[in-house]
Amino acid sequence: MKAMNEMRLTFTSRSANEGFARSAVSAFVAQLDPAVDELADLRTAVSEAVTNCIVHAYRDTIGDIYMNVQLFENGRVIVRVRDRGCGIPDVKKAMEPLFTTGGEERSGLGFSVMESFMDTMRVRSTVGKGTTVTMEKYIRLRRRHD
Repeated sequence: MKAMNEMRLTFTSRSANEGFARSAVSAFVAQLDPAVDELADLRTAVSEAVTNCIVHAYRDTIGDIYMNVQLFENGRVIVRVRDRGCGIPDVKKAMEPLFTTGGEERSGLGFSVMESFMDTMRVRSTVGKGTTVTMEKYIRLRRRHD
């Protein structure tokens, strides 16, 4: 199925841009008329994905984060967050709850949070080349009263 609308954003891995990414996705997905809880789920998952890029992928440097959002007529939303950072040597290990490479102040729950708020999530990563997180959520379509 072809997407009925698509958005692509590129922004730097500065912490201030986490809120921007969350707001941009919210504004774009609003055209599907999501419920408040559906929008909150998307916002939380996007925040976690972008924060992972900022904290882990580009640890001591600034790099680009690429976000792509596709909307489908059946309510399906696909969000891809990609970086060209350090990559993840062991994705399976990184996805374990409480595992972190970010130091004591990090909870290690980012992937778990993304998985819990989205219908599906996949992580592809190559050491030295970067990581792509692909998340999908179905928005309940409500009958419009036009």
